[in-house]
Amino acid sequence: MIDLRSDTVTKPTEEMRRALYEAEVGDDVYGEDPTVTKLEKLAANILGKEEALFVTSGTQGNQIAVLTHTQPGNEILLEAESHIFYYESGAVAAFAGVQTRTIIGEKGVMNPKSIEEFIRGEDQHFPETGLICLENTHNRAGGAVIPVQNMKEIYAVAKENEIPLHVDGARLFNAAASINTDVTEFTQYCDTVQICLSKGLGAPVGSIIAGSSEFINSARKWRKRLGGGLRQVGVLAAPGIIALTKMRNRLAEDHLNAQVLASGLTDIPKIKVVNDVDTNIVVIDVKELRVSSDEFVKKLKENDILGVSFGPTLVRFTTHYDVTEEDIIKTIETIRQQFK
Repeated sequence: MIDLRSDTVTKPTEEMRRALYEAEVGDDVYGEDPTVTKLEKLAANILGKEEALFVTSGTQGNQIAVLTHTQPGNEILLEAESHIFYYESGAVAAFAGVQTRTIIGEKGVMNPKSIEEFIRGEDQHFPETGLICLENTHNRAGGAVIPVQNMKEIYAVAKENEIPLHVDGARLFNAAASINTDVTEFTQYCDTVQICLSKGLGAPVGSIIAGSSEFINSARKWRKRLGGGLRQVGVLAAPGIIALTKMRNRLAEDHLNAQVLASGLTDIPKIKVVNDVDTNIVVIDVKELRVSSDEFVKKLKENDILGVSFGPTLVRFTTHYDVTEEDIIKTIETIRQQFK
């Protein structure tokens, strides 16, 4: 089976499995797990922040960031199709008691002037803007990279208005690999950042949130409140260390496979690639085939290929560590044969 549904389906490497088995552990709620402490220090250094915190998932990391930065009744600004708004079950309202104000971006990129216009201050009629959130890379924009310059300009707006800026950087290392730069080129323009260990980096579980020491101290308490205080978590942190030290430098391979896939699908009549393939995501429109995305995905599954519906006629493919160049060629040829 060629699984192109998401980079979340990656299996841990043999080295990760050995590290998990051999990990030195302790009770992390007591601050006694040496392996997770090592992971958090490593992550903070790589991301250019004072401290970092291991959390169970990207969604938990984002929600902890919102809870830590805001007060109930605040408003947060974010892109209209961002993950926090679109895919996190309304958690910012359910947990933090904040409302969202969305800004329509272009390929996931928000205009700094629009953000400035949307900021609301002290007025009894309005909620105060408590947080600005960016997503990089932007999932629903097809893995689009939010440019460093755009982040810099939005961060300047945030600082001028004394509003914190959080980056949902679940695939931020993909963004860095895409433009061949260090991840700190992006993270210097945010107060806090969340990155996933369990997507392109291949770890089985977990994410990192990073920021100032003061932020992480508060975030740790919110993690506990959400049931995220873990015990012998070194068994999960050990694969995360390998993810950060061994897997970042190979992400360009996934991007190349995505570009090969996009090029091959473009040559198939009635299939249109609708995104700029910046990283490891390819989105196609199959409406000219006169099938729905669900029908297309079902047909592919019958041929041992998995994709995911991304809209009524849109299908998303995501390349990752467990997908080879041969798998990409087979996928192209299968689609060519099945949808003549």
